[in-house]
Amino acid sequence: MPKWGIEMSEGTVAEWMVAENTPFERGTVLTLIETDKITNEIEAEAPGCLVRLIARAGETYPVGALLAVLGDSGTDPAAIDAFVGSFKGANASFGDTDEVELAPPAVAGAVEPAPDSRMISPAAFVAASAAGLDIASIAGTGRGGRISLQDVHQATRQAPTISLKGAFELIPIGGSFASPMARRLAALHGVDLAGLKGTGPRGRICKADVLAAADIVVPLASSAAEAGLVIEAMSKMRRTIARRLTLSKSTIPHFYVRQRVRADRLMAVRAGADPRPSLNDYLIRACALALRQVPALNIQVHGDDIHRLPTADIAVAVATDGGLITPIVTAACQRSAADIATVMRDLGTRAKAGRLKQEEFEGGSFSLSNLGMFGVEQFDAIINPPHGAILAVGAARPEPMADDGAIRIVPMLHLSLSCDHRAIDGADAGRFMMTLVALLEAPETL
Repeated sequence: MPKWGIEMSEGTVAEWMVAENTPFERGTVLTLIETDKITNEIEAEAPGCLVRLIARAGETYPVGALLAVLGDSGTDPAAIDAFVGSFKGANASFGDTDEVELAPPAVAGAVEPAPDSRMISPAAFVAASAAGLDIASIAGTGRGGRISLQDVHQATRQAPTISLKGAFELIPIGGSFASPMARRLAALHGVDLAGLKGTGPRGRICKADVLAAADIVVPLASSAAEAGLVIEAMSKMRRTIARRLTLSKSTIPHFYVRQRVRADRLMAVRAGADPRPSLNDYLIRACALALRQVPALNIQVHGDDIHRLPTADIAVAVATDGGLITPIVTAACQRSAADIATVMRDLGTRAKAGRLKQEEFEGGSFSLSNLGMFGVEQFDAIINPPHGAILAVGAARPEPMADDGAIRIVPMLHLSLSCDHRAIDGADAGRFMMTLVALLEAPETL
C-alpha cells in the first residue's frame, strides 16, 4: 500500500484492473486505491505479472501492507507462500502498532492461520500461539473481522467470580467483557452477563445489551424517529472532513469580518464577456489580487510558525457526492478570469469523479466557499487548516444602497471573512476586505 500525503495511514483497494497470472505492459493500470478524498490509479512501472493477489477489493489496508506479489508466470506456489509468510509491512507509525503490520512474525511452534486467511495482528498471533488457541475459533472484532490482541485475551479469559459491593445483591458475574454501567445494571436486574452477546466496540457488553436482556424498553425521542430512523456509517471522506473541521473549530480562534458589496457592475462586465466566466471565477481572481496587496492574509499556519507564500493559490470548495473537497487554482493572481474559468471546469469535473491528484487539493494559501447558487444570503465558514482565512460568499440580492446622494436598489453580495486570530489581526482583515470590495466594485481592474 503506497502513501500519498503526510496524513494518509490506510487505503481501500477499490478494484483490481488486472487478473492474477496475466502478463501486463508498462503503464497498465493495476488497481484503484481509494484514500480519504480521491481515487488513485496505480500504474505498472515495467512489464510484469501479478502471481498472487493478496488484498481483496473493497477492503481497507494500512500503508505498507502487502497487496499483491509480482513474479514470473508459473512461479511455484510454495515459493509465493514462503514470500508472503516472511513479508513485513512498513511501520507507518499511526497509532496502535497492534493494527499497523499485516503479516504476523514467524514464531516457533506457532498455530498456523486458518485456511480462510482471516487477518490477525502480529501481537494477537503470538498470544494465540502461546495459548495454543485455534485461530479459526476466535471471533475477530476488528475491521473486516480482523482478530486483535483483545480478541485473543477474551478467548483465553478465565471466569472468576466477581461480586459487586454496595446496595446491589452479591451475584457472580463471571469474566464477561462488559462496561461498568452494564455490570451495575446486570446486578440490579438479575441479568446473567455470561449469556449475553455484546454489541459495543470489539464485542463489549454495553448498557443497551443489558436493558434489552431485561426487557426494559427505552423510549425514543419521538414516534417519527422510531418510524423512519436510518443510521449509516460515515464515509472515509466524511470522517476526514469531520476530524479536520472539528480540530479547526476547537483549536483555531476564529473571528469574522463582514461586508456588503454592490455586484451590478461586475454582473454587467460578466454579461459582456465571451466566453463568460462565472461570478465565482471573478471572485477567485479578486481574492488573489487582494492577497497580493494585503499579503498578511496570504499565509499558512503551522503550529507556532507562519508560512508566507509568494503566490496566491486559492482553494475553492467543491461539493461532491462523498463530501466537500477544495481543489486549488494555483497562481490565481497571474490568471485572467477566463483562464480561471477553464481551470475550475477541469478541477471541478475531476473532483466530482474523485480523480484529483494529491497536489491539486493539498496546500494553497486561502479558501473560498460560495453558496450563492443555493440562494444562501450569508453564512460564516470554518477555516480550512493550514490556511489563515476563508471567504464565504452568499447570493446577490437586490437591496437599497446610498449612491451619489440617492438611494438605489442594486444587487448586493454579502461577504464574510473568517480569520485565524493567532496569525491575523483585525486591521489586516479589514484592509483585505476593503481592497476586495474596491476590486469587485471596479470590475475593469479584474
